[in-house]
Amino acid sequence: MIERLLSLIDAIAQRRVAVIGDVIADEFIYGQLSRVSREAPVLILKYDGTTVLPGGAGNAATNVASLGGRAQLVGLLGYADVDRRMLRALPRGVNRSGLIRSRQYHAPVKTRILAGGSHSTRQQVVRVDREASTPIDAYTRTAFEQAVRQSVMDCDAVLVSDYGSGLVTPNLVSLIKRVIKRSGRRPAVPVVVDSRFELLRYRGVTACTPNESEVEQALGVTIGDDSRCLERAGRTLLRRLKSQGIVLTRGSRGMAVFVPGKRTVHVPVFGTDEVADVTGAGDSLFAALSVGLCSGSTLMQSSAIAAGMASLAVQHVGNIPVSYQQLKKYLSKI
Repeated sequence: MIERLLSLIDAIAQRRVAVIGDVIADEFIYGQLSRVSREAPVLILKYDGTTVLPGGAGNAATNVASLGGRAQLVGLLGYADVDRRMLRALPRGVNRSGLIRSRQYHAPVKTRILAGGSHSTRQQVVRVDREASTPIDAYTRTAFEQAVRQSVMDCDAVLVSDYGSGLVTPNLVSLIKRVIKRSGRRPAVPVVVDSRFELLRYRGVTACTPNESEVEQALGVTIGDDSRCLERAGRTLLRRLKSQGIVLTRGSRGMAVFVPGKRTVHVPVFGTDEVADVTGAGDSLFAALSVGLCSGSTLMQSSAIAAGMASLAVQHVGNIPVSYQQLKKYLSKI
């Protein structure tokens, strides 16, 4: 099994992947614990520094590139300082020609403040979210859709990342599928969707990668430790979405993979269960699953690769991409 997974990872190299959706700035502010404030019962931190990294679709594209794939990132950015810093942080393996820039816009920002001593692990103490600055105008949306058309014409897989800004819609995914169908590509190009709030609206895609809380919210259920509820939820999603597969992530419980006509496969967390930071782990898993699908692996095999990717991602503070070499070394030891 592991030998097969390692050979599939080798096949990922140079695969062309269109990563389409919400590009988010992940800002990390680091500080050392100093004292407790006299003004309120809160910690005072001695400021160490700030890092801005690409999140959302930007993080997924970064992970595609770190695995050896060729990522074409399509999204929307402004010209604010945080947008520029995020753009500079994208690796060389990410093609940026599909990024649309607007002076009336700035990317959503997730600011995480991490505290700790100079020789201890930094812990997140608070997160502040700033939404996109303005609604997306018709001109910008048209330019974005044109970039989407161009990006999927010669790709091997499509990743669609919907964080709820309104940029990505079910109509856009329908457009992507039409463009792929007209291209006559064989085998069909896999389209994988990750949607935070509109999961049930994305029908007929190759696979979706919701987490457990997103499924619970979409279906109005509570899964927890109820294996029967988990099974019903996965099968309900398959039926309603008419998808070829659902990869339902469950944090420390691993993931459950649902495919029509086949038994559910439960993929555990690989290796260590030590978690430093879950930031970006879903994007890492999403990227690995998608490039696995376009390199000749089945959904089950791609899910196993993705589980290893996510297990590595959570061992680092911040959304640090997992490299091809790290993933191969990690899986070879299991």
